[in-house]
Amino acid sequence: MYRSHNCGELNASHINQEVTLAGWVQKSRDKGFMNWVDLRDRYGITQLIFDESRTDKTVFELAKTLGREFVIQVKGTVIEREAKNNNIPTGAIEILVTELTILNAALTPPFTIEDETDGGEDIRMKYRYLDIRRNPVKNSLLFRHKVAMEVRKYLSDLDFCEVETPYLIKSTPEGARDFVVPSRMNEGQFYALPQSPQTFKQLLMVGGMDKYFQIVKCFRDEDLRADRQPEFTQIDCEMAFVEQEDILNIFEGLTRHLLKELKGIEVDKFPRMTYEHAMKTYGNDKPDIRFGMEFGELNAFAQHKEFPVFNAAELVVGIAVPGAGNYTRKEIDALIDWVKRPQVGASGMVYVKCNEDGTFKSSVDKFYDQEDLSNWAKTTGAKPGDMIFVLSGPADKTRAQLSALRMELATRLGLRNPAEFAPLWVVDFPLLEFDEESGRYHAMHHPFTSPKPEDLHLLETNPGKVRANAYDMVLNGNEIGGGSIRIHDKATQQLMFKYLGFTEEEAKAQFGFLMDAFQFGAPPHGGLAFGLDRLVAILGGQETIRDFIAFPKNNSGRDVMIDAPSTIDDSQLNELHIQLNSK
Repeated sequence: MYRSHNCGELNASHINQEVTLAGWVQKSRDKGFMNWVDLRDRYGITQLIFDESRTDKTVFELAKTLGREFVIQVKGTVIEREAKNNNIPTGAIEILVTELTILNAALTPPFTIEDETDGGEDIRMKYRYLDIRRNPVKNSLLFRHKVAMEVRKYLSDLDFCEVETPYLIKSTPEGARDFVVPSRMNEGQFYALPQSPQTFKQLLMVGGMDKYFQIVKCFRDEDLRADRQPEFTQIDCEMAFVEQEDILNIFEGLTRHLLKELKGIEVDKFPRMTYEHAMKTYGNDKPDIRFGMEFGELNAFAQHKEFPVFNAAELVVGIAVPGAGNYTRKEIDALIDWVKRPQVGASGMVYVKCNEDGTFKSSVDKFYDQEDLSNWAKTTGAKPGDMIFVLSGPADKTRAQLSALRMELATRLGLRNPAEFAPLWVVDFPLLEFDEESGRYHAMHHPFTSPKPEDLHLLETNPGKVRANAYDMVLNGNEIGGGSIRIHDKATQQLMFKYLGFTEEEAKAQFGFLMDAFQFGAPPHGGLAFGLDRLVAILGGQETIRDFIAFPKNNSGRDVMIDAPSTIDDSQLNELHIQLNSK
């Protein structure tokens, strides 16, 4: 056998035992008459010692040829280590080597395989198989495995059945672009890779599977950023004969289970917040509630004065920043420049210093007296020593800008502690949202989301006010899961297609198979999907997902390690009946 033990398990209880280890050379320290080598595998590091007075000469000389990342096998005796290292589990022992086999020599790696590496992101992505040897990436992948195992255990114990659904499916409009796959056997026709298994899990409910889940790859051809990948993984779930409360209770339970088992954290029942409240109070539908800085709407106290900017605005809104009253003018100007960046898009910002003596000093003192500013402080919850920042303009745009500022300030102030977890449910989303470009309504979630029964009459007169039977789980300012109660009868589904602008023929062409299935006794059903990549990253104390994916793609959607996507040769194109347009 290649090894009797791994490199992380030997300790003082093994002294005088003969062992066999295998792994990679982390580093070596040649002192002439003595040579120490750190041997690494997935489980840890064990120090090897080659001693000129005790080691066979051939073995001793061979050890001097070892380079970083050589793959070797050694046999030897566990002995007590003179200079112990209390920072590693094996730090009390070392192996006096008697036999050494070089299993594979290695080129010098392009970056150091250390926790703190000298390799930039691009080079580490190109040599991702080397990056995985580093503890931060390795441990992230192991943590992802633990999360997946706990999910499977929790759901299986509740009688959920894991069912696989197809990857080659029909293209359907679900909000993002599909990745399409040409069919060689069906000339001129294409499969699509699923953005989610939405219709299949609904069909499983029609099929009587009752409680379904799978940990499944999904695909969306959309612009990328740090927390997006073109292929991502969902914990996809669906249940029959349930109402919204049933689903919230089960998946709140799953999240509490993960926090307890993986982080040792007990969380009380999750707070719930309506979409409308989240937007008015935090400026987005996934608020981070680990800290305050709630919005205060100031129209009543800021308008009808002599300041034209506020008078012309649809919304004047501010936040109180704790302890920021001592910001210098330079720091304030830097924040004003920050909100004026194209990524945020504000045209300017007003500030009010809340002095310790209860007075106020603002950038608009010319237009507002102390009583006015006192009302601003009361509305935003500002205390002496705080700073109030105020933005104005179109309501939706201004809330989004202030939300971005709120998150930036919280990061700078150290209020977003990754070891603290603040989950909540956001409920009562709008069913539809109006798209100015196309001039019609689109489903905020997807076309199968059920409207609130009490709002159904509004579809005819005020479709934008219809609330969906939909819900999102938010954790630390990130949406980690979302779902809805589904439409389960053909008449309501046809009505939904009508208000989404589908003709009867278009609806039948796109979703005829689902509509047909509903005619054979579809039960009331609903579900939820967690984004596994994001969930794991947040539980792991990170905001981005790449280190929790074995082989991620870059911001251009490229795998720089295998150089994909790439061109294919003409013979393959001909087989697929595809002709490329010349540039």
